[in-house]
Amino acid sequence: MKALTNALKQMLDALAHQHAGEHMSMKGKDIVLEDQLDDFNGTSSKVFEPVKVRASSNMRRVALYMGSELPSEVMDYVIETCSRLGHELTVLTFQSSGVGKALLSPYQEALEAAGVEMEMVTLKGDSVTGLARYLRSHPEFAFLACKDTGYLGRSYLKGTQRKDALPVPVVVVTTLDEANNTPDQAVSAQGNSEVDAA
Repeated sequence: MKALTNALKQMLDALAHQHAGEHMSMKGKDIVLEDQLDDFNGTSSKVFEPVKVRASSNMRRVALYMGSELPSEVMDYVIETCSRLGHELTVLTFQSSGVGKALLSPYQEALEAAGVEMEMVTLKGDSVTGLARYLRSHPEFAFLACKDTGYLGRSYLKGTQRKDALPVPVVVVTTLDEANNTPDQAVSAQGNSEVDAA
């Protein structure tokens, strides 16, 4: 019976570590394999914890399209939404990494306070085509948020952009219009409904 128990433990351990090698560096693989060889020879008594792999395809994320500027109203809406829904944030931009980090730096403290994890991805190519390609290859996105004064937001608000151009719903966040003093609001480009950003 003890031999059967040990065999079952080995099988379950193998299943738990089945895909771990895909997410480890070569040095990490060498360490694990070396330790497992010691275990096989009976010279080690270490117990290995399963490798924690971030299964991004199972996580929900919010995408933010960032151009050359980032209004605080847009970032406030995205941080609040991510915090409320428990989603992580991915900032998609065609700007250089340095420019992107400079635009996001004033919001780092707010992101940390809200417990929102953020990553920035620099895209290449045409804006709508590049966004569509990236979003199609990453099914974990719940929606894409953008500002109303940028190219993408204006094209959705004016109706010049096809509603199905991107594979996820697009939320156009309107900023304070100084001429009309209208309040901030988020307009869903695919649902044509308005949602309060505050």
